[in-house]
Amino acid sequence: MTHAPRPDFRSPDFLKDHILWNMAFYADRCIDPSGGMFHFYLDDGTVYDTVTRHLVSATRFVVTSATAYELSGEVRFRDMAAHALRFLDQAFADPEHGGYHWVIQWRDGQSTPLDRTRHMYGLAFVMLAAARAYRVGIAEGKGLLERTFALAEQRFYDPAFGLYADDASFDWQVSGYRGQNANMHTCEALIAAFEATGDAGYGERAESLAYAITVRQAALCGGGIWEHYDAQWQPDLEYNRHDSSNIFRPWGFQPGHFTEWAKLLCQLDTLHPQPWHLPRARELFDRAITEAWDTEHGGMHYGVGLDGSICLPEKYHWVQAESLAAAAILAQRTGEAHYWASYDRLWTYCWQHFVDHQHGAWFRILDAANRNHTREKSPAGKVDYHNMGACYDVLRELQGAIKAR
Repeated sequence: MTHAPRPDFRSPDFLKDHILWNMAFYADRCIDPSGGMFHFYLDDGTVYDTVTRHLVSATRFVVTSATAYELSGEVRFRDMAAHALRFLDQAFADPEHGGYHWVIQWRDGQSTPLDRTRHMYGLAFVMLAAARAYRVGIAEGKGLLERTFALAEQRFYDPAFGLYADDASFDWQVSGYRGQNANMHTCEALIAAFEATGDAGYGERAESLAYAITVRQAALCGGGIWEHYDAQWQPDLEYNRHDSSNIFRPWGFQPGHFTEWAKLLCQLDTLHPQPWHLPRARELFDRAITEAWDTEHGGMHYGVGLDGSICLPEKYHWVQAESLAAAAILAQRTGEAHYWASYDRLWTYCWQHFVDHQHGAWFRILDAANRNHTREKSPAGKVDYHNMGACYDVLRELQGAIKAR
């Protein structure tokens, strides 16, 4: 593999350049003139599926395009974000039943739903896309944010537990499954909504979700954040036990979600300060690094079992990205050098193994020994959202760009 010289990973210029370098992998090939973006890319950037579209990719393209515009000032990126937002709100929307299809086929300017399931995870990313679009001057983002939040409140929010249900049929028959992942990304979206609009209600709901998952629910599993629950929010320790690699609902503790929550708690603390945020963020990050770091090959393993053993040894790009972002933010907030050491160690590992210095962007999954076994760099859902977002979060932390309200 080709390696570029090791840069200064703490440099704001490097972080900005790396975000735009990742975006360049997509920018000249991602737009479908008939609508939206293409969602499936091989290592060299070849689009290998031109018709299947996933709600997660559709929303994340809005976010990455808005980020690129914010950092570069290039109007083409704001135009990309607007193009992606319009497609999202048209091609995925179900005008009869409300909400958004999970997967569609887009052919000859026509949308055909392939998976009509309504997911709270999807609504969370619609809210995030809308908030980020609004923040860069795309006015229709505000209305979309408000409508989607209202829909989530109506269809998924359960005031008895202070959390959102996970999924429903197209006609809104809510299933008995409950998951922390959808609530985590809803918290992320609400933080962005609070920052974009100044509406304190978004911040208050983000705070309540964060406490419910990282404190109340975590107490049911020894302080670790379990992924799966029943309708009464009791841990379901058997759900997907034989599917530790499930893309949205894997079995086991997810160290990457521990560190992602650590990052969100720190960001939430700036906008909505509470004395418990930083101590809990530290606990989650420290546990994730202790349990998941691969002392032989480097990087963080994907899944950890109930007994603390590694249940899925593969390395996923998003786990490394979220962890390095959390490390930098904790380093800034605490002043403790060991968090910077973790940040540098994670970045050095990613620079060597995940960053594709030949074609651009990051590889998606490596095995335990850091070998890539697929040519599919960016199937639906990836779009390098996590690695670009991690750099963006660190950059903003270094610049003090997130302001308390």
